[in-house]
Amino acid sequence: MEERSQLEVDYVELKSGLKLRRMIGRNSNAKGIVLCLHGFPETIYAWSGAAKFLVKEFEVHAFDWPGYGLSSRPSSDKFSYSPKDYANVLKDYIQTAGLDSKRLLVYATDIGGLPALLLALEEPHMMRKIIVGAFAPFDRPQYMYDNLRHLKLSGSAEKIREYMNANKRGILENIFRNGLAKEHQFEVSKEYKGDLSEGWDGPDMTSVDAFYHYYSFFTRDQNYFEANLSRLKTPVKVVWGAIDFYIKKEMGIELAERIKAPIDLLDGVSHFPHLQDPKHVYEAVNSFVE
Repeated sequence: MEERSQLEVDYVELKSGLKLRRMIGRNSNAKGIVLCLHGFPETIYAWSGAAKFLVKEFEVHAFDWPGYGLSSRPSSDKFSYSPKDYANVLKDYIQTAGLDSKRLLVYATDIGGLPALLLALEEPHMMRKIIVGAFAPFDRPQYMYDNLRHLKLSGSAEKIREYMNANKRGILENIFRNGLAKEHQFEVSKEYKGDLSEGWDGPDMTSVDAFYHYYSFFTRDQNYFEANLSRLKTPVKVVWGAIDFYIKKEMGIELAERIKAPIDLLDGVSHFPHLQDPKHVYEAVNSFVE
């Protein structure tokens, strides 16, 4: 049978009333489903390069988290933007999109990592397997970039929020280069930069604001995850840039050791493996599915 595949972008309304922009790569002969979860300050288009490899063999989904891209941006009194709330968004999307949990692998990076694992704790049959990386599953400030550590502290979090909201251009220009020597630096497309810029602001909630609210609950949800680590039954693989500038590889190594998970440490790669080496997303998924 001839394979047919393409990438589509549309919107889906969840049972909660949240509206998410999503990207779907369809494949008439898909051997499984891969749902890709982006980080900060990304959007669905962070996955477009990896999706072109994945869609050759898989059905591919990605969505903008609330507060990012062109998805809903409810006020923080209606939606907390916490990892726990994002776990509920993930569950709602899987159910609303009708994804077959027995065929579903979730690939989650940065702010997407903890929600995926929190959902796996509570709903172990919601996903068949999970790949995570470039995030902080545990409260280990010593492994985190200074500004991220300060976002976890009530005394400095508001100042970091103000600084980041005032420095959109500089952040978007440099965030993908930080921590990389010239020979390892990579470019993202003008289209992706444009989408990041368009999806940064909102009348009541910027992506920085969503990130700030996420971090205000981060330690609480990290501690819950670590306290319940023994309940994690879903198979997990860890993928980490060996020179991650924002969250050191030691965080990924500790996670992999504690849950007895395989780990890919990528030489010369920093915080965005899916952008810097999109083909490895396919390789990591394909080797873990088999």
